[in-house]
Amino acid sequence: MSHLEKTHHFGLLTPSSNTVQEPEFSAALPPTVSLHTARVAYRDITPQEQDRCVLELETESRKLADAEVDVIVFAATAPTLAKGKGYDRELIKRMEDAAGRPATTAATAFVDALARLGVAKIAIGAPWSKIMDKPMVEFMEASGFKVVHSEVVGFVASIDLGRVGPETAYELGRRVDRPDADAIVMPGGNWSSMPVVDRLEQELGKPVLVNNAVSLWAGLRLLKRRDSIPGYGRLLRDHVAA
Repeated sequence: MSHLEKTHHFGLLTPSSNTVQEPEFSAALPPTVSLHTARVAYRDITPQEQDRCVLELETESRKLADAEVDVIVFAATAPTLAKGKGYDRELIKRMEDAAGRPATTAATAFVDALARLGVAKIAIGAPWSKIMDKPMVEFMEASGFKVVHSEVVGFVASIDLGRVGPETAYELGRRVDRPDADAIVMPGGNWSSMPVVDRLEQELGKPVLVNNAVSLWAGLRLLKRRDSIPGYGRLLRDHVAA
């Protein structure tokens, strides 16, 4: 077997209960980018677990730095917007101070991706419970986007969410769409939604942004990559290059 040199090392900070991100990231990353993962304790999708998981942010970021990753992405939406606008930036600073590496979060990635695509109005389809919906809507509104509609599936146990197939994401994406929404936003890192992005975009005629795709996109841009990654929607296909 021939050796392929890895020119970049992508650091993924994922919740401990997540079983979806590593397979999805590995499948989509360019062949010359290697994936390296650390985990923060996070079992249920609740406000209490959001507070608990960030206690390990510095420790796990330093572990990724030991592997000399080039970037760190905390690829979980709910914990990175839990305390409103600006909280994601606080978490980024904590990671960067601990690891000495550039970092970003899923919440930050959603905002940056929507801005990149020129989106003003969004519909949100999330896998979690209703109690988690309010912080998400408030964060997106405070970040300058009009939320025209939002719905949730109702999952609380993250491990259960990780066992759900992509058709659940597809059905929710179809259901939450509204004529006045410029894009569909689908948070939830332990949710197999990347496989249905292309299909939804073709049927709905608008961008569909899901947690793992935007997190990958944001990390690749920090790496200053210029890849076009087909199969996961227009963001990764057309907008990685700066």
